[in-house]
Amino acid sequence: MNRDVDIYVLLTNTGTLFSKTIQLYTKNRLNHASIAFDRELTEVYSFGRKNPSNPFFAGFVRENVRGPFFEDSICSLYKCTISHSAYICIRNQIRYMEQNQDQYKYNLLGMLGIMLNIEMKRDYAFFCSQFVASVFEQGGVPLVDKSSLFVTPGDLEQTTMLEQIYEGRLQAYTGCQEVLDTAGAFQTA
Repeated sequence: MNRDVDIYVLLTNTGTLFSKTIQLYTKNRLNHASIAFDRELTEVYSFGRKNPSNPFFAGFVRENVRGPFFEDSICSLYKCTISHSAYICIRNQIRYMEQNQDQYKYNLLGMLGIMLNIEMKRDYAFFCSQFVASVFEQGGVPLVDKSSLFVTPGDLEQTTMLEQIYEGRLQAYTGCQEVLDTAGAFQTA
């Protein structure tokens, strides 16, 4: 089975104090990155809050983008068509992280490294966009031409490796075949 497979990158802005702080530095409107294995966003992974009410308890998470934490989020959803073997590699990485999620932590120091332009690699620690870029890179699909230690959601928004398929309120997204028309407006295909 060698046919290509679609995988998705979801960029969001949750409007939390932490996301507003990141936005002050990056100037990007979207500041959280996740990987989704389906267009309907039922299987979404990232590095973020393990408990929505506690920003200090963070690490590898399976996200419920239909839950209250994402209720007021805006987003952009991107599709990336990859080989079946790359998909299996990415899938296996996520499966391993999920099975060993207690050893994974949020890489807050790595975010500081971006600000200081210093590589701050920590074992078993990622920030959200580092996680997305790293998993794709390990799958043989580098999304950007820089170290994953410096990748921001804005970098993911700008890469030509991803095709935008939706933009707007996350709760309004239905998973239908929404695409951009040639004028840049969304339509249902």
